[in-house]
Order: sequence, then structure tokens, then C-alpha cells
Amino acid sequence: HLSFLISVQQFHSIELVKMVRCFVLPIILASGEAFIQSSVLLRFEIRSSPLAMIFPMGGGAPKIPTSTKERNSRAISSIQRALASPKNKKCPLVECEFPPLGSLNKMGDGSLRSALQVDQANLDFAKKLIQSISPPIIGPKVCLLTSSAAPSSFVQKAKSAGASSSFSLRDGVPDALTRDVVCVLLAPSTRTDYETAKSLAKMNGNKVVLINGFAKDQYSVPEEATMAYFLKPLTYNSQVAGYLIREWPNAWTTIDATTKQVLQSADDRTILVPKTNTPDLRGSSRLVQKSVGEQAMKSRMG
Repeated sequence: HLSFLISVQQFHSIELVKMVRCFVLPIILASGEAFIQSSVLLRFEIRSSPLAMIFPMGGGAPKIPTSTKERNSRAISSIQRALASPKNKKCPLVECEFPPLGSLNKMGDGSLRSALQVDQANLDFAKKLIQSISPPIIGPKVCLLTSSAAPSSFVQKAKSAGASSSFSLRDGVPDALTRDVVCVLLAPSTRTDYETAKSLAKMNGNKVVLINGFAKDQYSVPEEATMAYFLKPLTYNSQVAGYLIREWPNAWTTIDATTKQVLQSADDRTILVPKTNTPDLRGSSRLVQKSVGEQAMKSRMG
């Protein structure tokens, strides 16, 4: 077998996430013949891990992100873990869902300007995700897919996101798309988008990532899919009072926005709407409202 010696400098150049500890792990490369082995203790700071698909690591406790940069980092790490070890290996369909704009709700205020800002924010995130999945030399190919409802101007802009290839689902899926290509579908919104994603994952065997899908119904994303990252602000009296957060493989966690107290942890079985990959927000919303009421009561009592 051919052995490879990877230096600390090479590890730094592809920006690992968290810390890599002592390992002696064989990695079967594309040829099935080569192995990478190391028995050296490697400890260093890392930001984003393209090798998470090779060395999957558990994430820390879910946390309310304090910036777009932190949110992106946590979302990308969660997606990498889900791609490496999805809930159902026969359905490598992975979702992430969060408000693209920090100052607006998920779909903005309905104006054209807001819609353009949301599109740009989603595309910016897709670029970072693609870079983390497909680093130079060792990374798999990534195909960026845009919704069949996306305007031509956005489809054209997506071609510069750094993916190996980019297509609009308006034109269908190219025949040359082999199963070893990771597909990233940006803001799916039509039944055609979701059916194509399911077909790629379940029939063709591609790893598929859905970024901020909307206009979903009970048939859009199956329960076998993996929600890698989910961040939903929960409001009470028109104010953000808490969050429901999921960072794969951790539980769904309801957190008070003020105290940062964990109000509840739940698994897919107890929180997902039956036969879907969508959480039922009612229980988390009630817990947040109760927490706000208790804090108000304590404040009045001094």
C-alpha cells in the first residue's frame, strides 16, 4: 500500500475545524489502495474542516450565534458532520435552515431589495460551504444547483460561487452528474426542486445539501433526511425571546434568548412533524413564553 506523510503545514493550509488529537486511522482513497496513517499528536487551532467528511467529530453544545461569521462556522461544521454520518445512509439528504439576514425574518419584508439581499446572503453562505467541502486536491467535486424558480440573473451569478459545476433545475439535472459529486441546492422552493433533490439522494446516491428551502409542504423533505443545522428565532410580544437550535448530531435545543438557559432538548422522534423533516415549533414557543413570564414575575417581586 502507498503511504502518505501529511505535514502540519499541509493541515493548516486546508483549515481544519476544532482540534485533531492523536490518531492512527487508515483512509481509503479513491483508488481503494492508498492509506494515510499518522501516529503523531497533532494539536492546533482550526476553523473550518473539509476533512470532517473523513474525520467526523461530535459538535459541542448548541449555542446562540452572536454573529453571522459564527453562525456560518457552526452551520458548516454541522453540515460536514451530517454528510459524513447522516441519519439514514440510504438517504444522504441534508438540510440547513436559518435566517439569512440577521436583521430581518427569513423572507425579509417582502420588498425586491429584501429578496435580493436574501439571495445574496444565501449565495455567500453557499460559497463558504463549497470551499469547506471541496478544498484543493483532496476534496470531492461539488455541483451548485439553483431553484427552477430562480431568475436568470441569479443563476448566472451562482456560476461564480466556486463549485465544480453549476446548473439551474429549470433545465433539469445533467446526465453527466455522477454519484460521487456532492450537490448543493440553493433555496429550493418548488415541488420540482424537492423531488429532484430526493431523487438525487435516494436513487442516484449523491450527497445533497439543501440551503434554506422554503414553500415546503409535508411532502417536500422526507423524515429520512438529516437536519444538520437549524436556527429559528422564537418571538413573544413581537420580540425575539428564544431560539430553537439543532446542530447535528446534537439534540434539538430550545434556549432562552435572555438567560441563555436551555429550556428543552428533544430528538427527531419527539419534535418533527410526522413523516417530515420539519420541527413542530409549538412546544418550544410555549416554553419560551413561560420562561419570559417567570422572568417578569421575578422582576416584579424584586
